[in-house]
Amino acid sequence: MNMRKHKGRVFNQRGRLLLVGSVLGLCAFSLVARAAYVQLVNNAFYQRQGEARFLREVPIPTSRGMITDRNGEPVAVSTPVASIWVNPKELLAHPDRIGELSQALAVSHEELTQRLAQKADKEFMYVRRRINPDEAQRVLDLKIPGVFSQREFRRYYPQGEALAHVLGYTNIDDQGQEGLELAFDEWLSGQPGAKKVIRDRKGAIVESIDLVRAAEPGRDLTLSIDRRIQFLAMRELRNAVNQHKAAGGSVVVMDVATGEVLAMANLPTYNPNAVGSSSPDTRRNRAVTDLVEPGSTMKPLTVASALQSGVVTANSVFDTNPGYMSLGRYTIRDVPRNNGVLTTTGVITRSSNIGSAKMAALMPDRTFYDTVRSFGYGQAPGSGFPGESAGVVPTPGSPNWSGSTKSTMSYGYGLSVTPLQIAQAFATLGNGGQLVSPTFIRGQSADERTVRQVVDEQVADQVVEMMQTVVTQGGAKQAGILGYHVAGKTGTARKAGPGGYVRGHYNSLFAGLVPATNPRFATVIVINDPQGSAYYGGLVAAPVFHHVMEGALRLMDVPPDNIDAWLAAQASGKLGHSASVLPAAPDPTLIPDAGAELDAAMPQALPAGGVL
Repeated sequence: MNMRKHKGRVFNQRGRLLLVGSVLGLCAFSLVARAAYVQLVNNAFYQRQGEARFLREVPIPTSRGMITDRNGEPVAVSTPVASIWVNPKELLAHPDRIGELSQALAVSHEELTQRLAQKADKEFMYVRRRINPDEAQRVLDLKIPGVFSQREFRRYYPQGEALAHVLGYTNIDDQGQEGLELAFDEWLSGQPGAKKVIRDRKGAIVESIDLVRAAEPGRDLTLSIDRRIQFLAMRELRNAVNQHKAAGGSVVVMDVATGEVLAMANLPTYNPNAVGSSSPDTRRNRAVTDLVEPGSTMKPLTVASALQSGVVTANSVFDTNPGYMSLGRYTIRDVPRNNGVLTTTGVITRSSNIGSAKMAALMPDRTFYDTVRSFGYGQAPGSGFPGESAGVVPTPGSPNWSGSTKSTMSYGYGLSVTPLQIAQAFATLGNGGQLVSPTFIRGQSADERTVRQVVDEQVADQVVEMMQTVVTQGGAKQAGILGYHVAGKTGTARKAGPGGYVRGHYNSLFAGLVPATNPRFATVIVINDPQGSAYYGGLVAAPVFHHVMEGALRLMDVPPDNIDAWLAAQASGKLGHSASVLPAAPDPTLIPDAGAELDAAMPQALPAGGVL
């Protein structure tokens, strides 16, 4: 035995070696057993831990659906862009490269450093969003640690300002924020995909492992808008606003039979490709959201209601002498002169306030109210456009219904509507009395919208025929179009302010149908606060109707319905110059004074000797 003594102790060297060997063997066995257990028996936990550090699920961006006009022309498309992002932890470890990145992306060095410091414990931070892919690649080529790019999409609007209010815009994450982009956001957005990838310790993708979910691109949307008519509407609206130094305006063009909105333009407007430089006020679609008192454009609806209820006929007579009438403590006036005795047609031709008030007086309050409501006033049109206004129509028996309410409503005061609602009402008259709610989508089924008979077809046709006299004999001669019968009505309404109506400030309106014998288009023009002496609807808004519709009829190949006038102009050598056959200015005796339209809403004493 190999035993040694050491100061009285006996050591067994062999036993010691066996003990050490046994301990080492046990440790080795434990390690092998643990490794086998981890890798073979219970590997799921550690697999998850490893994947959490190197395996990532990253989104696969998808493009938003394209929006086209009714002819398939793109009006909103998505283009691929890149966004630069960084891993703050990694980039902060190389502070000498931060300045290089800030210079390459044209961002403030101080601002970038501050943002990185605020997110020093994070692994992701955007530096620049939606830049040109070539520019992003130049940044990546600098090989700055912790700098990466991500593919995204950016919305582009080829028509710019012309269609801004209809289309709206998307935010930096390509989500709809206004207009049809918002209304159909779910339809247009699609579904982003996802895939699993392996990243290295620097965050770079080294391998794609699995497709988790395929990207589904957004669906395309075809609008009822015709970009050619839209351009005409915007151009002529801008010309009128500039010429009359107005605060703004709106134009709505509708297809009479289908309710499809062919054009909708507003001023002021904005560039949807650079939303950040615009104000919220310019982004409002005034044709759908802003309320105006319709003024004399209300009179055809009053006549239709009276005809439908049977209290008048087309040949009924109204004595408007001596040009004013008393209504309690109020006085209603016709201007610029006493119109004498008028037929029902004459009330529209001469735009008689007294005639409209006497006609309304023949109807029960509820009958008149129900007809006005059935034309769509006082309720949202149902176009699907976000934020569309229902307007305001007083209800009989309510606190806002007084003894003079029905009279003032009969010629367009005391109620508020949107330009789109006026267009819908006139389209109803042109469509044989059948209301079809407006739509911005081409070919949308009538089953998905409101369709109702408001007045009899014969009544609607009679009113349309009466409105032709406004263009041929009344104050809207500048709305005439060579070769076509035009039916319409002017309106000049004093604007309301905080303390009541404001003198010297008006809304100039014109609503019309063409061709009158078989209406195809219903068009409404509202010019907000024109300056100068020419503020009447017949002088300010009617010419816009003429120019827009003249182009639209040609673009849509609508055949003339007034061949005699066309042949006469051809014989006189004036063919192709329809504006020249129109008078330079309508007969001033037939243009109603907006100030007098207000008199029924202003307390005034009846002149001595005044009679009804």
